[in-house]
Amino acid sequence: MILTGEEILREMNAGTISIEPYDPSRLNPNSYNLCLHNKLQMLSDDVLDMKKKCATQEITIPESGYRLEPGRLYLGRTVEFTKSLKHVPLLEGRSSIGRLGISIHATAGFGDVGFCGFWTLEISVVQPVIIYPFIEICQIYYTEVKGKLMEYKGKYQNNEGIQVSQIYNEL
Repeated sequence: MILTGEEILREMNAGTISIEPYDPSRLNPNSYNLCLHNKLQMLSDDVLDMKKKCATQEITIPESGYRLEPGRLYLGRTVEFTKSLKHVPLLEGRSSIGRLGISIHATAGFGDVGFCGFWTLEISVVQPVIIYPFIEICQIYYTEVKGKLMEYKGKYQNNEGIQVSQIYNEL
């Protein structure tokens, strides 16, 4: 079951969901809009190797905008630090962003109960698009779980910034 905006707020007041900073104007009927930070990491290797840490180039998105190009993968992050102690957090792009051909995640829109951190966004575009810092780029929503809770303790917990893939540590 997906929480309504009213339930998200109730859970925030109870301390089981946290969104910092929080702006009440971004609370929707069953989600909350999250903003894009002003930093990106562009994956700079022509071929990505799962056994190696990806090389990246840091980009600061100026107020005047930055042009994203097709065929490149950009990692961004949310401005907001979120925490969910008893619900599964999920992330999706806003429809207005999707209608510009911008994807905000390839497959990582699913969080775990207990995840605390900034969300790393896997941004790609269908055609060149100019983006701007601090735009409302995606929305987080929450589902209830059934059964005993097992808190997430993975490698991306309490992250500080944009996280490149760490699958090379598993191989």
